[in-house]
Amino acid sequence: MSERTIDTDRWKGDLLLLAKIVAATYVGFASLGLVTGVPINEVAGFLVTVTFFAASFALVTLALNLHWGYTGLFNIGVAGFMAIGVYTMAVLTASPDASPAGLGLPIPVGVVAGVLVAALVGAVIALPALRVRSDYFAIITLGFSEIVRLSITSGTLREIEVGDRVYGTGGGSGIGYTPVDSVIPWLFDRPGIGLLGDLLYGIGGLVGITTSIINRLLYALVIIAFVVAVYALLQRLAYSPFGRVLKAIREDEVAARSLGKNTKYAKIKVFALGCGLMGLAGILWMGSRSLVTPESFMPVVTFYIFVALIVGGSGSNTGSIVGGFVFAAFLWEGPRFLRTIARANLDTRSPPTIYDAALELAAFDVMPLVGYFIGSLDEFRWILIGVALVLLMVYRPEGLLGDRKEIAAATDLSQRQGGESDE
Repeated sequence: MSERTIDTDRWKGDLLLLAKIVAATYVGFASLGLVTGVPINEVAGFLVTVTFFAASFALVTLALNLHWGYTGLFNIGVAGFMAIGVYTMAVLTASPDASPAGLGLPIPVGVVAGVLVAALVGAVIALPALRVRSDYFAIITLGFSEIVRLSITSGTLREIEVGDRVYGTGGGSGIGYTPVDSVIPWLFDRPGIGLLGDLLYGIGGLVGITTSIINRLLYALVIIAFVVAVYALLQRLAYSPFGRVLKAIREDEVAARSLGKNTKYAKIKVFALGCGLMGLAGILWMGSRSLVTPESFMPVVTFYIFVALIVGGSGSNTGSIVGGFVFAAFLWEGPRFLRTIARANLDTRSPPTIYDAALELAAFDVMPLVGYFIGSLDEFRWILIGVALVLLMVYRPEGLLGDRKEIAAATDLSQRQGGESDE
């Protein structure tokens, strides 16, 4: 059996598993919400939100998997490269009359420029950074990410006067611009997509779903289209000669270099490509808002992406998508949906502190404690993330789809051609 056949069977099975996970999750959450009395509009809004975050997490996790999963580059500056992409797009597309002003260029120009600038900065950073060992490289990328975020908030870049206009990053107040999801009306002018939009609007009107939720769904489908394109690109890259060089670098860079491979050049190229994809993910994710601020790119964002990759399985592109979906559905938005269900069925109040709830528990009134836990579900997400990581490390350390036996050669050497002897 050839490598291509093995790979085809593998990713078909993985995609089937992904489809089963998505279908079971949507049916489970929808059934739970409707049975417990949550309005259908809120259930639909939750499922659309999960779809949006799942696609966003999947896109940036694919980029991180290219660095860490395939090449072994421990990049913990993901948030910084996302910020570069979003701020580049914002400066180029913001209105010239805004404060701070922008150049007023079309959104597609801003998206392409954001991706290219993030890739270029990644290549420049890689030149000196890749000369150090992996642990020091991780420190460099984290430091660079914080340099980007703090530079955005600095007074020097906050306002830059050019003639009679004031440009800049806006500091902590951020930059206002036309959000990327404003392309939805333009998409409606396309024949096929216009029919899809009319169909979704018709179905939504029949079941009572608002047009705003339909618009969010359409934008989530746009991000999913980018996820599919990036997945196809990285799948092809992973099994190309260049992809095998990346895997060789991950396993033993010295051995790869001894075989005549230019490992430094390969790492610079793959780091620039991954950073460009991170910039794209940031644009599609954060750029869907009408305002971008430095708080959107705290180091914890990188932590979220690593958790998604760990859940799905490092080294698997399909695992990156699965990890992004599982993280978004069960660890990110799931607790909030449980709070919605609880508030729809329980008449509880949330005491300001757990101490106040415990005092009322002494009087045999458990509802204040229940209300406190319901109101604190956002904070309990951190506990769920920790529990999920512990369980993965114990029972599935390679992740849900990370257990892969990769064929190093271009062809499967275990299968001899007919007529060859074993001598």
